[in-house]
Amino acid sequence: MTKKVIKKIILNKFIAEKLQKVVLNIHTKAYNLSGTLAVAANDGIHPKHRIMKYKEWFVDNIQTDWIVLDVGCNTGMMPEAMSQKAKFIYGIEIVQSHINEAKIKRQKENIEFICADATTYDYTPLQTIDCVTLSNVLEHIENRVEFLQKLISQVKWGGKKRFLIRVPMIDREWITVYKKELGLEYRLDKTHFTEYTYEQLKNELNDAGITIQSHHVKFGEIYAVCEAK
Repeated sequence: MTKKVIKKIILNKFIAEKLQKVVLNIHTKAYNLSGTLAVAANDGIHPKHRIMKYKEWFVDNIQTDWIVLDVGCNTGMMPEAMSQKAKFIYGIEIVQSHINEAKIKRQKENIEFICADATTYDYTPLQTIDCVTLSNVLEHIENRVEFLQKLISQVKWGGKKRFLIRVPMIDREWITVYKKELGLEYRLDKTHFTEYTYEQLKNELNDAGITIQSHHVKFGEIYAVCEAK
């Protein structure tokens, strides 16, 4: 009888409307804490790198004679992975401590790490580029179309203007969209300016002069092979 009374009270519309926001906020905090604990339990490496295998996708989509520009390289995991296949990798990252770690742990003869703001950096001195990679980077940039247009116009391209792009989806699950509707924190990271639907990504890239050649969705993220005009 007690359980039935409690259930009836909780499922009252007024109570449910108030209580759901508390529970949804707990859900967000628990998700974030889970990631932090997972890193600590795995010697400082997030298990998502192993489970999602996103680096393997980027490596599979580059060629051995390419020079690649990896934007937002963080601590150098992506350049390190791609350096085993590509001719040369530039890794650009705004956070100095990330670059310091990359140079200590992941420096190779065919990698050059650059500490700079990718949105303002002058790309003209770099070698001819065959492909630009952006792995969970676009969502951190406010003026994304302008940034992509800068890359298209300023990078010295060897031929086709290729982009490999990975971004998080807002419609990865219903609860994320619902949180946004309620005005609650829904982002995977508070530094995200956006999280994408496929249509949003396609339209944004089109505005920048980039076309998606192929794509797939995995673990709530879009992986897109793209080419600029």
